[in-house]
Amino acid sequence: MAMASVEVVVAATDPGLRADKEAQSQHQGRVLGSIVLAALSLPGVLPTAARAQGAPEQGIVSLRHLHYEDRQEVRTRYPDYTGNEPGSFKRITVDSPSIYVLAPIAGRWSLEGSLVHDQVSGATPRYYSSVSGATVDKGMEDKRTAGDLKVMRYFDRAALGVGVTHSTENDYKSSAFSLDGRVSSADNNTTFNLGLGSSNDKISSSNDPDLLKKKRTAEIMAGITQALTANDVAQLNLSYSHGRGYYSDPYKLFDNRPGLRKQAAMLARWNHHVASLGATLRSSYRYYHDSFGIRAHTFEAAWVQPVGGSFLLTPSVRYYTQRAAWFYYDPVADTSIFPGPVGSPTYTSTDQRLSAFGAWTVGLKGEVRLGDWSADMKYERYEQRSEWRSFGKGSPAIDPFIADFVQVGVSKKF
Repeated sequence: MAMASVEVVVAATDPGLRADKEAQSQHQGRVLGSIVLAALSLPGVLPTAARAQGAPEQGIVSLRHLHYEDRQEVRTRYPDYTGNEPGSFKRITVDSPSIYVLAPIAGRWSLEGSLVHDQVSGATPRYYSSVSGATVDKGMEDKRTAGDLKVMRYFDRAALGVGVTHSTENDYKSSAFSLDGRVSSADNNTTFNLGLGSSNDKISSSNDPDLLKKKRTAEIMAGITQALTANDVAQLNLSYSHGRGYYSDPYKLFDNRPGLRKQAAMLARWNHHVASLGATLRSSYRYYHDSFGIRAHTFEAAWVQPVGGSFLLTPSVRYYTQRAAWFYYDPVADTSIFPGPVGSPTYTSTDQRLSAFGAWTVGLKGEVRLGDWSADMKYERYEQRSEWRSFGKGSPAIDPFIADFVQVGVSKKF
């Protein structure tokens, strides 16, 4: 079978920057496989690994800026409400400039790295989606700086990479290490990849100067990328993560989570090139489950359509649904107990991110390519509601959550 062409995998992967800073700053936990996936999903690596394993011939410098805002509607009347609550609540705002550099070295090596600086402001509820549980006047302000560096060594049909990552903010510091390798078949139509990663996190709290906790995580990911036809590329990845340490959220009321978390995920991708239109369909499905009891499904599709000789237009849609964590408890109706749990359970959480819900994301990206230069702009709208959950009922008394992402970038090959 002929080697997969460049057109098959055009715009096959858009790692992007996910700026749900609330999830980062509130320490729900690193997304499964992020250490390894960050090493494997850089531009030109995944799933183009089905092609030759040669070192990149050109370097890349890319500058990006992401602006993120989220808000929630206020529909639920919690027992402690006075009736003066607003109809909607503006929550977190993030501005995040970043730079990415890829440099070929001596024909068989490459060096790549990125640096990002997040500026965060706003407030989130201390329990459920209650406005009265949030600091709505001044709120919080935080800054996060993160960087990563990766070295790749290329062989005739294989490649080996080593990466390090470090991020720091006022109340959270994280360091991570990754090792990944891949090898292709003689015809370059099949690529196997294996990645290992570990992280060490230190957690504190601006509300509690005595809080100093740690969390350690080890991860492994294995996958295969297969060129099925001249117009089709498929990929399957399996991930597993084992972590011990502090998973609770120091900024949430009645939040006490287990100190052990096991996570597993399966990710399947299929990219199909429509030769008559010059377009590419990118599709994926991800199943996730963990020892917290969360079961989640993600379905995603994007259509990459060239317009003229230098412009690409990419609409996308994503659907996500999850089951609640086993220690998450619904709001208590008894006003003498609310918002606390009934009885004295060992583990509890009122974090709405651990509830049962469904969410839709729609997006549109435009990209212009002129010689060695390219520029792009992307907009995404995310909306989360309990009643949108599939495979079961959503958690009650949780207000809708909405987020907007706007990202602009410019890149130069050298």
